[in-house]
Amino acid sequence: MTALTLSTAAASGLRADALVVGVAKGAGGPVVAPGAEAVDTAYDGTLATVLETLGASGAEGEVTKLPAPAGFKAPVVLAVGLGAEPEEDGAYSGEALRRAAGTAARTLAGSRKAAFALPIADAADLGAVAEGVLLGAYAFDAYKENGRAGRNAKNGKAPLAEAALLGAKPRDKAHKAALARATAVAEELNRARDLVNTPPNDLSPQAFAAFAQTAAKEHGLKIQVLDEKALAKGGYGGILGVGAGSATPPRLVKLSYTPAKGARSAKHLAFVGKGITYDSGGISLKPAGHNETMKCDMAGAAAVFAAVVAAARLELEVNVTGWLALAENMPSGSATRPGDVLRMFSGKTVEVLNTDAEGRLVLADALWAASQEEPDAIVDVATLTGAMMLALGSRTFGVMGNDEAFRAALHVAAEEVGEPAWPMPLPEHLRKGLDSPTADLANMGERMGGGLVAGLFLREFVGEGITWAHLDIAGPAFNEGAPFGYTPKGGTGTAVRTLVRLAELTAAGDLG
Repeated sequence: MTALTLSTAAASGLRADALVVGVAKGAGGPVVAPGAEAVDTAYDGTLATVLETLGASGAEGEVTKLPAPAGFKAPVVLAVGLGAEPEEDGAYSGEALRRAAGTAARTLAGSRKAAFALPIADAADLGAVAEGVLLGAYAFDAYKENGRAGRNAKNGKAPLAEAALLGAKPRDKAHKAALARATAVAEELNRARDLVNTPPNDLSPQAFAAFAQTAAKEHGLKIQVLDEKALAKGGYGGILGVGAGSATPPRLVKLSYTPAKGARSAKHLAFVGKGITYDSGGISLKPAGHNETMKCDMAGAAAVFAAVVAAARLELEVNVTGWLALAENMPSGSATRPGDVLRMFSGKTVEVLNTDAEGRLVLADALWAASQEEPDAIVDVATLTGAMMLALGSRTFGVMGNDEAFRAALHVAAEEVGEPAWPMPLPEHLRKGLDSPTADLANMGERMGGGLVAGLFLREFVGEGITWAHLDIAGPAFNEGAPFGYTPKGGTGTAVRTLVRLAELTAAGDLG
């Protein structure tokens, strides 16, 4: 991870490979953002004109390099676009700062040190910039020869080693707290990215469970791992049914964070994550071209894992339990067949009409297990349906639930931390499509509105009276395109920050 420092040094006097400044898109051209005053002064107030001459407009994600003015110890100024200039007396949004910092950090791969002179009006701005740097500098090169040697195998450049955040207050409690929070959240989010990016031959359900055990020991968390024998004894038919065709048996991991003594009467959140470490579709085999990225089908479990660890590192006064439903969905002579009936942990029976609708089966068992503890709220996270991608695209996840106020609060929390989300309904008329003549319900319903049907299926396994929400992160969990902002190609860590924010709001009593 990139090392972060808070600095009060003058922009001209700090030794670094590059000085990062912000530029916004104004009505009449690029506008120099606060933080870049020293550079602008050194250019006799013509920095905006120089940038425009070089083709800069201030658009989001735009990067322009130019020689630093005489007398500056950094040889290069990197101007990064912040997007539209805020209205008069307005402030730049946290997400604009986060994306700009991430873009600059990615661009500066191979640099030893960079100084960031982006607009920092308060501790929240500082936290956004810090988070953007740490997330934008992320690289996953563990399986490349140069990566194992500490360099990026594609371009021979290691991630940015150090970033000094100018305009910060090293002795200010709020600034130090913002930096600590950003570091904890970003480190755990990047660990979730690592899990998603790890090849499935190295991340079986057992390997994921072992990874969680190591983290639990490191951060003082309680952990319980149910292996295939314990799952069979407990009657977890959904998880066992999905994992039946694989040579690597399933696991259900319970990871628990309890705040310090004196705060144990705090509210209790349960997070449930879909952890299909590889999804071939099972007997309902996926067609060619749809298998290559299916190592990412455990992104929900990775997000839950990271959020629980982050809550512990932040010492939040809220009980958080993470349930990781881990299985590999493979075809074989022992695999569950279309037409089979599974008896779930809740006691309900499910007719399996399509073995590629497996995520809802493992989640159903985990949701019922979480419900037995009667938490104040349950949130499940899953790369669940292609239908949600068709509805919302590749950067926005859907939010469903059995409580409109809770669904709305989750939506607000997601948008606040920069994770695009959209509230989706659970139309009652679609529930009838899940009826089965053989079992209590089927795992498939109407094709149209398939993402909503999946939510209705999951609702059947939430304990009575428990507030519940479902995040379908199928679109944004894995970026198959080019990197943008602080988002890399591959695993993104989507939903980690939303879950952490929800835990913070709950700890503060802001969710009722």
